[in-house]
Amino acid sequence: MKRDSDRDGALKLAPVSRETERRLALFVGLLAKWRHVTNLISPASYDQVWLRHIADSAQLIDLAPEAKRWVDLGSGAGFPGMVLAIQLADTPGALVHLIESDQRKCAFLREVARETGAAAEIHPARIEAIAPQSLMPVDAITARALAALPVLIGYAKPWIERGAVGIFPRGRTAEAQAVEFAHPQTLQFETINSRIDPKAAILIVRHGESAQHSTRS
Repeated sequence: MKRDSDRDGALKLAPVSRETERRLALFVGLLAKWRHVTNLISPASYDQVWLRHIADSAQLIDLAPEAKRWVDLGSGAGFPGMVLAIQLADTPGALVHLIESDQRKCAFLREVARETGAAAEIHPARIEAIAPQSLMPVDAITARALAALPVLIGYAKPWIERGAVGIFPRGRTAEAQAVEFAHPQTLQFETINSRIDPKAAILIVRHGESAQHSTRS
């Protein structure tokens, strides 16, 4: 009953098609099977997996509705990258590159991709080892709970400079992080409120002529 409530609440905040919901349910089922082996997420977090992880990831696709090719840095258990790849499973030309250095997590991600038909390619490597041009073209880049903002921007900048938009959930301190970060003058920052947690925000980063920072609900 609790799990059904979690799922229903999540899908109200981040609606998906019936087929996408089916694929996401397969993902959650595999997560239950694998989480004790690979320490993918904590037990407390799994109790609200649909709201805290599925919906929180699924909302990102609306922030770049035209994006078909994504890069997910430090994919871990597949949030947000695998969720995005499942959402894009039936979109012609779509592909999400999931970069993850932990081999056991990569094995999990490969099984999810096989079982769900997700538009995913798994890269078992450190981010620094990936040549940005080898994944081009890239429309959007994302990461969730990966690193401090300056480090994250350092990883993402090669793709952003080539035209990709950065979409980064940064929790309840997103705006403060953006204001405090002395970012390059060629990047534009915008914070958008999360639909899942009104106190949390998502940081949007684009390449531009001069540094700007704005906030949008």
